[in-house]
Amino acid sequence: MRRRPGIVTASIVAALLTHTLVAAAQADAPVAAPAPAPSAAPSDVPPTVAVEAPPEAPPPPPRKKGVVIESRVGALLFLGDFRHLAPDAPWFHVDVGYEFAKWFGVFAYGELTFTDTSGMETAANVIAFPIYGFGGGPRFTVHVTPRVALFLEGDVGAMRADVPQGALADLGFANAEKLGISFGGRLGVEWYQIDRHLAFGLDVGMRDATGFAEQFIGSSPPLMLDASAAIRYTF
Repeated sequence: MRRRPGIVTASIVAALLTHTLVAAAQADAPVAAPAPAPSAAPSDVPPTVAVEAPPEAPPPPPRKKGVVIESRVGALLFLGDFRHLAPDAPWFHVDVGYEFAKWFGVFAYGELTFTDTSGMETAANVIAFPIYGFGGGPRFTVHVTPRVALFLEGDVGAMRADVPQGALADLGFANAEKLGISFGGRLGVEWYQIDRHLAFGLDVGMRDATGFAEQFIGSSPPLMLDASAAIRYTF
């Protein structure tokens, strides 16, 4: 059956009109906003926080009382007539004492030195000998700072030269062969360490060693000077 031209034309016009209306409707419709991108998952790691270290505790103060042991190494110088007989000598000294307070204590000491008669005798006749002594006394301390202190000691003791009997008699020092009284004092400075038991020191002492006076024509007092470095330990 043949279609009529009017019907075909009407169908084409209707299809075009329908397409135009659909396109216009789509153009007027609101455009949906794009879905937001998913945000990054929060980190489970907390932010880094700077934590200050606690302040360091100050070191404990030094010991200022208790049993004290002090060792000294230095030199002993003879200032009287004995210097013409014996040269200056190495000197070793040990104190053992007790500090009742930070400013006062008492001590006992022992000492040893080595010298010879080379000042008056020829090399063939030189006699080497030790000198030893012991004694004690009070000690007074003044702290300039908590770790630096000055001290003053007074002491009374005895000394003798350990030689064969009569070896010094012909040289005018017979009394040095037996114990003779000595008395003197010492002045020094001490530096207390972080270890509250330990301290280092420097000191100088002077004494009158009566047994070392020259017996015949002596004109000088029998003085002796010592200088030393020290280390001490307080229990």
